Amino acid sequence: MTRNSLVNSFLPRKSFGALVSALLSRGYHCMAPAIRDGAVVYEALQPGGDLPTGLSVHQSPGCYTVEITDSPRNFDWSNGPFALKPLVFKSRETLWTVERRADGQMAFSESQESPDPVAVIGVRACDLAALALQDRHFLKEGSTDPLYQTRRESLFLVAVNCTRPAETCFCVSTGDGPTAREGFDLQLDELDEGFVIHSGSPAGQEILQALPLEPVTSEHEATVAAQNRQAAECQRRRLPSGSLEAVLFDNLEHPHWQAVAERCLSCGNCTSVCPTCFCYREQDTGSLDLSRSTHTREWDSCFTQGHSYIHGLTIRAGTDLRYRQWLTHKLGSWHSQYGRSGCVGCGRCISWCPVGIDLTEEVSSIVGNSS
Repeated sequence: MTRNSLVNSFLPRKSFGALVSALLSRGYHCMAPAIRDGAVVYEALQPGGDLPTGLSVHQSPGCYTVEITDSPRNFDWSNGPFALKPLVFKSRETLWTVERRADGQMAFSESQESPDPVAVIGVRACDLAALALQDRHFLKEGSTDPLYQTRRESLFLVAVNCTRPAETCFCVSTGDGPTAREGFDLQLDELDEGFVIHSGSPAGQEILQALPLEPVTSEHEATVAAQNRQAAECQRRRLPSGSLEAVLFDNLEHPHWQAVAERCLSCGNCTSVCPTCFCYREQDTGSLDLSRSTHTREWDSCFTQGHSYIHGLTIRAGTDLRYRQWLTHKLGSWHSQYGRSGCVGCGRCISWCPVGIDLTEEVSSIVGNSS
């Protein structure tokens, strides 16, 4: 469904609580932006709770700061450190347990979940694109991850188009923003006086029908168009267009991999905040009396030594090889796996890198104008 085929309505700012009430009345737990530990994150929104207003986020390589302005807007900020990934792909979880019965036999039990429906308010276009990539991996036909699937099906997504991308954003060059095109249940464009709103699913349409909506004026539409245009035009960083798979693999011995390694700490921050990274490790933890063992899964990173450890040998012992693995996979071999790049242009890896390594600059240094 394209934006042009959708019917817009207007939700006055004073009536925004009606949207939250409509979601709560249908059994959704609402999550919305909040400030925690100096960053914008999603947290539970209680009945009657207020969204923060006047948030402004400054991001640059290795820098993320939140400021409060006198703006009446709730979503006039760029992204926080985490997208939707933690809601569907937990950082640590139990996959199964095994117990020794009295007769000596082993009894296995697989983990199951019945999560409550969750409505996330304030989802960005880049994060919807990232969720679609996570879906391709964890919901692949024939190898669907049941825990991911259960959580994914519980989500109701309220997208808000970006009006103020960060200096580190480059979603225009990846084709994933700043305006959401699909994957949402409701979509909002925020104005000072309220929200232009439309549905993107039957569930969204049901919520829409419960709201005190007003007609959209030509002034509303003009302001939205100007905002969307400005949000796209202000982005200065970019990735080369098209697939980089061939050119990256043709440059595996490029000297710039070592130049990056001299700055990179192999901390894994970039993979933690990346909304598409899905590497994990599994381990077993047994009880002291050997009667029970728990098999867990937790996030991992291709920057850790253990990630490429195989039977006494670390395949990627150096930071240059680890950074090369991350970049060639995400921007290269993802095309073979999923038909597109694994980068959605959110810029989180740039902001949250302790030494300010800029993915777009490193790619340019390696591939030049070869794309």
